[in-house]
Amino acid sequence: MAEFLNTLGATVWSTVFDVAPIVVVLVLFQVVVLRRRLPNLRRTAIGLVYVLLGLALFLVGLEEALFPIGETMARQLTSPAATGVADLAAGVDWRDYLLVYAFGAAIGFATTVAEPSLMAVAIKAEEVSGGTIRAWGLRIAVAVGVAIGVSLGCFRIVTGTPLPWYIIAAYVVVILQTLRSARTIIPLAYDSGGVTTSTVTVPVVAALGLGLASSIPGRSPLIDGFGLIAFASVFPIMTVLGYAMVASWWRRQNAVANSGGADHEDEVDSRLGQ
Repeated sequence: MAEFLNTLGATVWSTVFDVAPIVVVLVLFQVVVLRRRLPNLRRTAIGLVYVLLGLALFLVGLEEALFPIGETMARQLTSPAATGVADLAAGVDWRDYLLVYAFGAAIGFATTVAEPSLMAVAIKAEEVSGGTIRAWGLRIAVAVGVAIGVSLGCFRIVTGTPLPWYIIAAYVVVILQTLRSARTIIPLAYDSGGVTTSTVTVPVVAALGLGLASSIPGRSPLIDGFGLIAFASVFPIMTVLGYAMVASWWRRQNAVANSGGADHEDEVDSRLGQ
């Protein structure tokens, strides 16, 4: 208990220093530039205390729970008991780590669906679009993109192939999709790729990458362990743009079918009239 309190105290003190510049900038602009008193000073101060405590507890939770769990899961999934490989001296075969790819996809999907930043963007997108863009549809599209990205990132760590190959190819696809997509969905798609790599997704995915790189022979945690966040950022852009393109195509097909049905009914009515 004493060790936990010491850790929490040190984290709170560090959080105060991290948040202090933000508070100074806001107060200076409010008092010096706008020349107005801070509204609801008491409520603002109480809210600031909540922010500091929440951030401190979150950081402690990362260090004590999420990071260890992610690294432990990666080691367990790459153990000989899970992969069935008793001798790793012969080399690494990517087919022996199918369970790792499945776990990466599952954890990427689950953490993204629970991402508070994505929830906020999805809700606002539904409000602004008047219900044309569904919040749940957007969240699922982004989560699928993260799942694909994290799974492919795990494959890259296992095989040891260079990271730039994947990122360059992914952005080439994103650029081609951008040229073919409607202007209304492009900003939202790019924002979706950014907000998904936030408070929930980043710690778990980063821990998974580091644990996986530490467990695979010949892989460096520094060189190979990082990079999963890049996959989790670019692939949601692809899936959201793809989701929008498929939805647009589906609406055009329905419009054509409905118009064709109406023309057929008008033709039947005209023949009956004759």
